[in-house]
Parts: sequence; structure tokens; C-alpha cells
Amino acid sequence: MTELLIAGVLALLGIAAAALLGPKVRVASPLVLVALGIAVSFLPFVPAVRVEPELILAGVLPPLLYSASVSMPAMNFRREFAAISGLSIVLVIASSVVLGLFFAWVIPGLGLWWGIALGAIVSPTDAVATSIVKRSPVSSRAVAILEGESLLNDATALVLLRTAIAGAAAAVSVWGTIGGFVFAVVIAAALGFAVGRLNLFVRARIPNATVGTVISFTVPFLASIPAELLGASGLVAAVVAGLVTGRLAPRMLSPQSRQSDAQNWSTVEMVLEGAVFLLMGLELSSIVGDVGQEQEGIAPTLLIALGALLLTVLVRAAYVAPLLRGLARRAARTAKMKPRLTVMQERLADPTAAVERAAANPTDWYRPSPELERGGVDAGRPSRPKPGAGRGDDDGVLRAELSERARRRIRRRVSRRRTPTVADMTRFTTRVTRTLADIDYLVQAPLGWREGGVVVWAGMRGAVTVAAAQTLPADTPNRSLLVLVAFAVAALSLLIQGGTLPLVIRLLKLTPTDPLLAHAERERIFTLLSDVTMAEHAAALEGAGVNDGPAPGDAAALEATTGGVPTHPATTPKQDALALIAAKRTALLDARDDGTFNADTLDAVLRALDAEQVALQLQGDPDR
Repeated sequence: MTELLIAGVLALLGIAAAALLGPKVRVASPLVLVALGIAVSFLPFVPAVRVEPELILAGVLPPLLYSASVSMPAMNFRREFAAISGLSIVLVIASSVVLGLFFAWVIPGLGLWWGIALGAIVSPTDAVATSIVKRSPVSSRAVAILEGESLLNDATALVLLRTAIAGAAAAVSVWGTIGGFVFAVVIAAALGFAVGRLNLFVRARIPNATVGTVISFTVPFLASIPAELLGASGLVAAVVAGLVTGRLAPRMLSPQSRQSDAQNWSTVEMVLEGAVFLLMGLELSSIVGDVGQEQEGIAPTLLIALGALLLTVLVRAAYVAPLLRGLARRAARTAKMKPRLTVMQERLADPTAAVERAAANPTDWYRPSPELERGGVDAGRPSRPKPGAGRGDDDGVLRAELSERARRRIRRRVSRRRTPTVADMTRFTTRVTRTLADIDYLVQAPLGWREGGVVVWAGMRGAVTVAAAQTLPADTPNRSLLVLVAFAVAALSLLIQGGTLPLVIRLLKLTPTDPLLAHAERERIFTLLSDVTMAEHAAALEGAGVNDGPAPGDAAALEATTGGVPTHPATTPKQDALALIAAKRTALLDARDDGTFNADTLDAVLRALDAEQVALQLQGDPDR
């Protein structure tokens, strides 16, 4: 027991030292830990280290992925979902098949199914790349894609691994495999959503932030364990629970609870991630020893691993290139929709008037007036569509030239519907606003070949690869060799790609975010907050029946007379300040849900509001 405690203390000190040393030597701390583990594993007095793979897959990965998903902006995840799902599913399957053919060719007697199993093991990327990329001037879109990919591709790889192992023992139905995968994802997503909402429902009723944080430590397991028992993906369940928690926590949990979660989960994430990479290095000597007893040497194994690593990069590049072209076409296509959507947004500014127009003209109420079409955004548009016009539009009702048949179809469909209410118009306005924000997001941060190069080179392997390799059955052909190949691919990927990623980013000369855009966005946020302050001030005056005081919209006068906080005769200044903070937070969260502002900028402002509220609440009794 004493030796185990000493080992644990030394491991924690090593993780802390790597976190401090890594930035000084410009090497990611996980790489330092892998190298440290490899060096320690060959010391003569250090025993062979073997870790149960289930400990990593069921005990470490769910909280790690949950922690990452909580901090990921859900809006960015939604916007990049097509790219994320493609990289997480299509690319993993393609890489597994290509690598399976390669392994079956270079390893005698392996067979295609076992080759695909090994390909599935080395296909998923690791989240360590994101920590490196975030410190560099890389597009936020590229970071979001890499983050989302690392959250979901593990589940695809593990499902494919189970399928390949089953296929090696018996015939496997393609449709059965697809059905099993869909079942695993859908059930896991439903469980994760339910657990995430239940977590927030319970914690919103617990005032003690420390107790709430302790409960949060159980959430990834409450999502993953039932999912695994039902045959679904526990990792997907943990990710969905994290996304739900991250999106709704600012509305449902107190700032103290969220600050406690952020601090404690940051510590847990550092310890778990560091332990995984340290164990990767420590397991090397035992894995090499097993292969040395069964094979002629490790040199052929390293050559196979290098070939596999090269193939993973080539397959990834072959997939990312057309992906970027598709994203560019999508951005260009949606940009053409912006003028009409802008007009639609203006026409929906008054929901009551929009309802009246809809009742009077059910099919064309959302369209610009003929005068506006002639002199505004639709000026010069031909009266009849050209062949193929409008092809590929995301929303057919937004095309300028609808055929007469389409118009009749819309009239028949609309005639069967009820007239929209003000609430319907408000929801539709929100959708239009969100779509416009999505268009700005795609247009302002295009993904070119430089960003594509980062996405390709950042696809490194890590802990999941090593853990999944050790789940191979004992009767697997050349099992020790396959485990060492997987370990070598992960280690070489971390050392080569991870070690050179900062250099690659510098060589690509990525264009930094325009500071003028960032400044303009901050100004818009401050304008929104100022509008909220004035609205609260006007509401306070109206509630008190007071007609004097600063005029509505006069933020400078309000700042001079009340310190920027609306006052009400029935409340204390402290209560007024807390109410104002709550109103500002609600406005910012509404803007976040609409996608109006950059997620990172908005998060910084929300954290500042949280700190301001905590400082006020620490001043004592709210009635004083």
C-alpha cells in the first residue's frame, strides 16, 4: 500500500510538473508525460505496468468527454455538425477499411476482419490536439470541428471494433451493422439528454455549490453506465449529457455553482488526462516484452506503425479536401440568401403586423413588397427563372422564382393550416435571426487550405487507441503484435504530429481574426447591455409611477445619477443591482441561442457578470 501511495504522489507531481514545463519548452504537456512514462518504464526497479482497458474506456473517458463537451459552445457544435459527423463517422469507417486492407496485407495470416478491427482501433483522434490548437491563431471554426470530432469519433470506432471482432467469428450483416450503430447512437443520445436535464433539475434546487459539484461528478457515469447496459454507446451518452448541461447551466444554476464546477472539473480533467498519457508511456516496456517473446523484433512492427500513420494522414487529407470545398459552397450558397432574409427579418420586426399580413396573404406574406423587389434587394431579377435557378437552396420557400405548380402546392398546404399567431411569428423571427447569424458565422470565418492543413495534421491518436487495443480477445491472431502496433501508432502520432503541430501552424501563416471585427462585436455586446440597463430603468420608473429622472435611452444620465443601476423605491440598491445582472445575463443568453455573437467573446462577458454577482452576494445580507 505504501508503494502504491508513493506512486500516486509521484504521478500527481509528474502531471503538475509537465503542465508547468510544457509551455516553457513549447511542447504539449501530454507529450512530456508520454516521454516521462516511457523513460520510467525501462528503469530496472519499475515493475511492468498493465492497466485494465475497461478502466480507461468506462472509468476515465466518460468524465473526460463530459468535461470537454460541457465547455464546448453548443451553437458552434450545431453549426459544424455536418463536418463533425462526417469526420466522426464517415472518416472513421473509411480509415478503418483502408487500414484494414493494409494490415491484412503486411501482417501474414491476419485476415481482413482482424485488420479492420486494428484499423478501427487506430482511427479515432485524440482531444490533445485541441489544447495545442487553442493556443495558436487558428480559426474558431477549425477548433470547433476538431473538438466535436474528438468527442464523437471514439464511439464510432468502438462500435466498429465490436462489429469487426464479431465478423471475424461469424458472418455479419451490413444492414444489421448499420442498424446496431444507429441504435447505439440514438439510445445513447436520448439517455444523455435525459440525464443532462435531470442533473440540472436536481442541482437547481440545491443551494450549496460544493454539493452540486459532487453531484456533477456522477453525471457522466449516470449517462454512460445505463447506455452500455442497453447496448448503446456510453461515450455518446456522456457527451450529450455534457452538451445539455453546458447549454442550460447558465440559465438554471447559480454563478457560484458554475464557478465551482469549472474549477473542480478543470482539476479532474488535468489529472485524468495526465494519468492516461503517463500510463501510455509506462505500459511500453511490458508491451515490447510481449512482442519480443513472440516475434523476431520490434523493427518490423515500427515500420508497420509508420506505414499506418502515413495512411491515416493521407486518408484524412483525401477526406478533408472535398469537405472544405463543400463547406465553401455552402457558405457561398447561404450568403445569397442573406438579402432576402434581412428583408424578411425587417418585415417580422412587428409580430402583430406580420400576423395581419399572413391572414390577408397566406402564401406571400413573408416576401418583400413589389416596390422593394424592383428597387431593393431583388432589383433587376428576371421575372422567370432560368433553367436550374435556385438549385441547391437550403430553403425552397426563399427562392425568388417559384413555379406556378409550386405556388399552387403552397396555397393548398397553407389553406389547410391555421393563421399563425403572434407566438408563431416570434418563433419564426427567432429562426430567421439564427439563420442570419449562421450566415455571418460562415462568411466571416471561411475555411481555406491553411485551416484544412491544420485539421489534417491535428488528427493525432492517443489514449483511446491504446485502451481499445487491449480489449482485443485473447485468441486474436498475433495479439501482442497488434497491441504494439496500436501503441506505436499512437506514440508516433503524438510525438511527430503533436510535436510539430505548433511549427506547422506557424509555417501555414494562418490569417488571424480581424481585430476590427472583434472590436465591433464587443461594441455590439456593450450596446445590448446598455439597452438592457435603460429598459430596466424605464420599468423601474413605470412601476414606481415616477415621471422624472433620466430620459429613456440616456445611458450617460443614468450613469451619472444612479451609477448605472436602475433604482426602485421598494427595493435596496443591492437588489436592484442583482436584478440588473440577471436581466443582462438573460439578454446575453438569448443572443447566444440566436448565435448573434462569437461564443468566446460572449463567454468572457458572461464570466464577468458571474464574478460581479458573486462579489455583490458576498457583501452580506441582500436586504442591506
